[in-house]
Amino acid sequence: MTENLAVSQSQETLPRGGAALAAAVDELYALGQTDYSLDPIVVCGETGEPVGRVKDGDAVVFCCRRGEREIQLTEAFVDLNLEKFPREPFSKLKFIILTLYHDKFKDLPVAFAPSRVQQTLGEVIGAAGLTQARISESEKFAHVTFFFNGGNGGPYPREEDHRIPSLKGVPFDQHPELKLEEVSDQVIETIRRKVDLVITNFANGDVIGHTSNKEAKIKCAQVVDKHLERVVEEAIRADYVVLITADHGNLEQLFSEDGNPHVSHTTNPVPFIMIDPQSAAHIKPGSGKLADIAPTILHVFNIKPPEIMTGRSLVIGHDFGVNRKLLLIILDGWGLNGESENNPIAIASTLYWDGLLKHYPYSILGASGEDVGLKAGKAGNSEAGHMNIGAGRVILQDDVRLDMAMKDGSFYSNEVICQAIEEVKTRGSSLHLIGLLTEKSSHGSIDYPLAVLKMAKAAGLKDVFLHMIFDGRSTEPGSAPVLLEKLEKRVDEIGIGQIVTGIGRGIALDRDGNYERTKRAYDALVYGTGKAAQL
Repeated sequence: MTENLAVSQSQETLPRGGAALAAAVDELYALGQTDYSLDPIVVCGETGEPVGRVKDGDAVVFCCRRGEREIQLTEAFVDLNLEKFPREPFSKLKFIILTLYHDKFKDLPVAFAPSRVQQTLGEVIGAAGLTQARISESEKFAHVTFFFNGGNGGPYPREEDHRIPSLKGVPFDQHPELKLEEVSDQVIETIRRKVDLVITNFANGDVIGHTSNKEAKIKCAQVVDKHLERVVEEAIRADYVVLITADHGNLEQLFSEDGNPHVSHTTNPVPFIMIDPQSAAHIKPGSGKLADIAPTILHVFNIKPPEIMTGRSLVIGHDFGVNRKLLLIILDGWGLNGESENNPIAIASTLYWDGLLKHYPYSILGASGEDVGLKAGKAGNSEAGHMNIGAGRVILQDDVRLDMAMKDGSFYSNEVICQAIEEVKTRGSSLHLIGLLTEKSSHGSIDYPLAVLKMAKAAGLKDVFLHMIFDGRSTEPGSAPVLLEKLEKRVDEIGIGQIVTGIGRGIALDRDGNYERTKRAYDALVYGTGKAAQL
């Protein structure tokens, strides 16, 4: 079946494409590829012509909700000044983003525009005339900057940002140390310059926690322990107050209840440790929230939190003195899960970490569900975690806002999406939906493109194409064919739509500035370049 035939034939009778993509995925599995990095796959008709490519005059709805991973692919379609690779000179393409991925896209149609988070920790620190630094490798750089600043652009006055390039083109589980040595080196150098507030993210626990490699997870915990000792001891020598916490759980669980490797975030609480080299501080007993960290930091600096910060200082009756400096270490994906063989952190030799828990004030913080503005019982994520830490209050997350919109029906009357559908209908062009092939990721869900597909069906559209991004982080390894089968069934129930593209998340949603990966995704969507999947 050629592309032209696909346009003219009723979609109720067309093959949906899921089975063809699944067969191609299995072939790539046999070559050793994983869901996260699967080569682009494009569905082709009988003559070999790719089906459902993005053309000028079409409309695209990018049905992911998070932000930092969606930036490069969005740029490829909308940034006229982007010179990273050749692109089509689209002049009539309508590109809709589900949420505001970055301030640079504020003039794009945004289906669910955010409410600005004001008076964040960084903003208050800057207004007080203090210096601050944000340090992370690129895998988590957006979290200590964009998300930590409440989704606002930055940096704030007197804020310096240090982005350490993450590893590229190698399996992370073969290098569980990632770029932590370079991150730690930068933290130490920054401390020695006496920057007032130093914020760093150790990405290893989350990145390696998303793999199924037990040995890598254990080594990861040991690497984190080694560099934790380096930076904490340097901070103590420099008379810094040190806070150690995490944004959510992940690394601390090896297996799910069914015995399969656990590769996603958890609902476990996270630690909170305070070190004051001058005298021991008393931390409130029991559990707090990530939103309590910003008020605690302001307590150290003797700055009254703004009224909008509803979090409360975790410190009881402690005088930190004047002109103090502070190091905040966020151990990404480092949750608490007791002493068991199911916990790589407990299995690993982490003598320094064990000593911190033994010798310094310590508490636990809620980092999932309603504690961070997510649905009750939902695992935390880096976006919510960092945003709550930086805001000093619980911030209602996009997935909650979107789920509420779907439940109350307002999603289906979204003005931005409805307008795009009407424009496509008037032009007689095609609607394209880019979405994540997952049921439980912080970046999105197949529910979003399916909801838009229902809207398109109700409006009488004929040509709607789904371009799916294989997850590989929040899904079980090797689950893409099963998820494609589920998606195909739901698409068939709606009665319109074809699944025409599949691309690994690491390619389509690169966030490391590797535009060669972005080019591969763009070329698949626009030119049909990739592994052919025959209808």
